[in-house]
Amino acid sequence: MDTPLSTIAVVGLGTMGTGIADVLARAGREVIGIDIDETAAARAVAALEASTARAVARERITEEERQDVLARFRTYSELQAAADADLVIEVVPESYETKQEVFRALDGIVRPGTILATGTNALSVTRLAADSAHPERVLGLHFFTPVQAMKLVEVVSSVLTDPRAVDAVTRLAQDLGKEPVAVGDRPGFVADGLLFGYLNQAAAMYEAKYASREDIDAAMRLGCGLPMGPLALLDLIGVDTARTVLEAMYASSRDRLHAPAPILKQLSEAGLTGRKSGRGFYTYEAPGSATVVRDALTPLDSVATAGGREVRSVGVAGSGTMASGIAEVFAKAGYEVVLAARSQEKADTAKARIAKSLARSVDKGRMTGEARDETLARILPAGSLDAFAQVDLAVEAVAEDLEIKQDLFARLDKICKPGAVLATTTSSLPVVACARATSRPQDVIGMHFFNPAPAMKLVEIVRTVLTSDDVHATVREVTAKIKKHGVDCGDRAGFIVNALLFPYLNNAIKMVQEHYASLDDIDAAMKLGGGYPMGPFELLDVVGLDVSLAIEKVLHREFRDPGLAPAPLLEHLVAAGCLGRKTGRGFREYARR
Repeated sequence: MDTPLSTIAVVGLGTMGTGIADVLARAGREVIGIDIDETAAARAVAALEASTARAVARERITEEERQDVLARFRTYSELQAAADADLVIEVVPESYETKQEVFRALDGIVRPGTILATGTNALSVTRLAADSAHPERVLGLHFFTPVQAMKLVEVVSSVLTDPRAVDAVTRLAQDLGKEPVAVGDRPGFVADGLLFGYLNQAAAMYEAKYASREDIDAAMRLGCGLPMGPLALLDLIGVDTARTVLEAMYASSRDRLHAPAPILKQLSEAGLTGRKSGRGFYTYEAPGSATVVRDALTPLDSVATAGGREVRSVGVAGSGTMASGIAEVFAKAGYEVVLAARSQEKADTAKARIAKSLARSVDKGRMTGEARDETLARILPAGSLDAFAQVDLAVEAVAEDLEIKQDLFARLDKICKPGAVLATTTSSLPVVACARATSRPQDVIGMHFFNPAPAMKLVEIVRTVLTSDDVHATVREVTAKIKKHGVDCGDRAGFIVNALLFPYLNNAIKMVQEHYASLDDIDAAMKLGGGYPMGPFELLDVVGLDVSLAIEKVLHREFRDPGLAPAPLLEHLVAAGCLGRKTGRGFREYARR
């Protein structure tokens, strides 16, 4: 175990095994590729030839270096080829029986000091090690796909693993340009342990027909900055693989959030496993293709809907950051905007905030000075809601408190003209409760913007059972005119984004609470392994721990699922006044401004 890992065998040359072989060969290792399927081995060689040819074309390596890389990769169909390897990495199908068969055979082939690594992301490394003749040399080495691009490698040790083996593979991962994170042995480890619960909930949300697959995916990409939507990601990972991972997680945790959504079983057993089969949640041009093609569920480009109401003027109620941002968005799009606050002074301050935002846009060359002046001229600050008497659309952006919102809607009902559309920007409260505070609930709808409103493209359009078709059509049209992407969803806690985001954040807190992994390792795992723009603890501190706790409580109260109960650590931090960046301390400490 103390010798350099210069010769490495990769058992299983599917997508993951091929990617691992690629990065190893490029890093100067002698790579022995082993697969009983000679076609898979030929595909692996062809993939390495193609990837290195692209590298030459992009002048990242020379042709001579390319030939050296290709010469270091040899393929075989028998495990005996691993006899001289310093490290063997198996990436065969996620089955205990299959992996145990490989490990038992390797025990009789490799040297006593050879390290055996499993690439599993779902099965127990401890169980695999216990069945080996030398459990001290068995560990987990979990790469992420595409291996060439993803920086994270989870190094998984069991209670039986020799620390020298962990050190050796950690150094190897660093030599490959990866960022290794040491984790303990439990299903899903860190990244997949958080990721697959979220993917499972997205599948369940789609199965319940709460929102379309396109809207669920767009919401998470645009609302959270994720590289892919959850259903598209399930198709990439493989629906059958996701089901296997979730079954292992559920067997360990008994958390209902990990119980595989029935649709995953249905698709798997029908052979609709995602991109690799040509069809999963979406339909693809061919098996293995990334190109989505139209199918029976694809929404038409132009759907005949009820005509919307004419909107020329918009009222925005509130004086905070969200209200100012929404007013700016509407004014930029050419609408006449009334910005009403509790006093004229607060309204003027909100308009001044918009002026600063527009000035920054001018400084960055995003708009002209003339456009800025025209935008500001469209905004009328007012110290009373009475100024909403003639607006066609009233949007409230006041405190996230149901009583405050209901009182405001009761006042809007008396002030706004007949036919005006009344919208709430709530992120977690029932829209219908706001609607029932008026005598015209059919005119009330949710229009959930994301912060900062001028930059974020997503708007969740939330219709209640009472919302009329023409009001829904109006808001769809307005959302398109202000150059936002609207997604439709029903009136239930969290809508799309928060209902999927906050259980994921809560589960990250539970990992820290259980001392499974550190804040830094979890944040690194999700950024490097999941492509998230921020780690969960960075995001929690930005959102505010008090806001996060309130949303968690709403979700738990609505869905009654024990797995959604807020983590006690979150409640303790909020009780201690540690609310995140705004107080200088949350999960981390921040310098006071």
